[in-house]
Amino acid sequence: MAEVTVTEHLLFHQKQTPHATGKFTGLLYDLILSGKTISRRINKAGLLDILGGTGEVNVQGENVQKLDDIANRIMIYRMERSGAICAMSSEEEASLIRVGPEFPRGDYILIFDPLDGSSNIDVNVNVGTIFSIHRRPEGRSGEVTLDEVLQPGRNQVAAGYILYGPSTMLVLSTGQGVHGFTLDPGVGEFLLSHPDMTIPEQGKIYSVNEGYSRYWDAATEEAVDWFHHCETKDGGAYSARYVGSLVADFHRTLIYGGIYMYPADTRKPKGKLRLMCEASPLAFLAEQAGGKASNGRERILDIYPDKLHCRTPLFIGSKKDVETVENIFARHNKQA
Repeated sequence: MAEVTVTEHLLFHQKQTPHATGKFTGLLYDLILSGKTISRRINKAGLLDILGGTGEVNVQGENVQKLDDIANRIMIYRMERSGAICAMSSEEEASLIRVGPEFPRGDYILIFDPLDGSSNIDVNVNVGTIFSIHRRPEGRSGEVTLDEVLQPGRNQVAAGYILYGPSTMLVLSTGQGVHGFTLDPGVGEFLLSHPDMTIPEQGKIYSVNEGYSRYWDAATEEAVDWFHHCETKDGGAYSARYVGSLVADFHRTLIYGGIYMYPADTRKPKGKLRLMCEASPLAFLAEQAGGKASNGRERILDIYPDKLHCRTPLFIGSKKDVETVENIFARHNKQA
């Protein structure tokens, strides 16, 4: 079978994507170039003394890893020069990043987590770059305002992630299904390796950090306990798997099915994961692959963000598994 590059794939499907333009394709090209650059730095991290922390704390109150800072700077440098972006939001930056007049500007808004899972990078666990692309609302001009960026996830025109692990893989959706591309380091190209990715309707794996169970509410306790005792489609038991790197846990869920859960708790009553740069892009991928994503009470893609770094609980994966959690939460809400 002929090897299809990600650029060839994008150009082939461009006619089927209403928003696809030359600028949009160029935007994705620059995103891919950023991913290749980050991948190269990660692969050499132990040799270049760029493991460990910087000693700084980001807007999320988390310790910044050296590679967090490097990945963030690579993304901002490359994307503000793409000519397709008018504004960006990074998980590492407190404020909206507006593309200045010294660069050409387009009509797209990019929201990203430059290096998800970076706290695990010192022990060589998979990490990744998660991204979400929105269009600027029609009729707007001049300096981008925050309300233009605070859009629900259903407005995304594309979303995906670049997973850095034993191989580097790009998983992307432009609203025409989900496709995976693996980086061939010999030719320096992402090649189509996982066309038309789909999530099984019911899975065999549940993923949650049960070390935090003492902080859960009754609905969350019951939901997780259900997976302890329920049967899979073939009559077996669910297996527990938890990496602790969101992009790695989601990638496994996308391929094998099941459910990933990061519930709210008494310490973080609004949840921990960022809605716009983590939950929404992964929810877009999940739905495009036939799965589902919820905060337990509401579809993730229907949530309107009230600020740049707002947070949410997340239950994502196989449709039947997520619906089970929603039904448990609905029953508890009625009893409350």
